[in-house]
Amino acid sequence: MKIEYKQLDIKPQGSWIKRTFLSAHAKKTAMYMAIGAVGGLIFFYITEGRQMATIGSKDILNSMFFGTFLGFFLTNSPCARGRC
Repeated sequence: MKIEYKQLDIKPQGSWIKRTFLSAHAKKTAMYMAIGAVGGLIFFYITEGRQMATIGSKDILNSMFFGTFLGFFLTNSPCARGRC
């Protein structure tokens, strides 16, 4: 009995940085995070920003961070990647 093996054609994929940060998924994640940050800023302005006398930048950054997290979660959750 003779066992035959097929030769694999493995092509170089570039560096880890290029594969990770320049992939289509990473670009989509960054875009959703930016949209989430802007959405958080708009939400903050609509709900609390009209009384700008006592509002600090920490409150604005918290709202933007929450929007950024939602953008990240929408693109990286298991259900978004088809693993539910």
